[in-house]
Amino acid sequence: MARTWLRIKVDLLGGHGVDLKPTPGRVFIVGPGHSFGDLAEAIDTAFARWDLAHLHGFELTDGRRIGIFDPEYPGEWLDERTLKVTKEVESGDVFDYIFDFGDDWRHRCTVEPEKADPLEEYGAKPSSPVPIWGWGMIPDQYGRDSLD
Repeated sequence: MARTWLRIKVDLLGGHGVDLKPTPGRVFIVGPGHSFGDLAEAIDTAFARWDLAHLHGFELTDGRRIGIFDPEYPGEWLDERTLKVTKEVESGDVFDYIFDFGDDWRHRCTVEPEKADPLEEYGAKPSSPVPIWGWGMIPDQYGRDSLD
């Protein structure tokens, strides 16, 4: 079986009590060795998160939740460090990522139909997921206006 790389479009829908329109976003390339934990870290970096002391998690369309278990958020959570993205999602899948369960930064993740070629699109095979395209203004994670 080919070692497939995926293109995943991530739109920031809103958070901190605000819905964003138009939505800012990024397109990531994700390789066969990359876990959901790796993808979460890449998303948080690309969306300018600087206070990373918050819980986060993914929810797939089949209802599975992937993240780090915390007793304050009961239910079944699959370990984000061991599940590989390319084994759990495929072309056309849409799933959610939430950063900071208090401020509820909501992201819609869409697996694009085209497979990724990391050498062509990034110039190397990155050791973690990386953004290769982006658009829109990224809000401060605590809702502060950076122009003040």
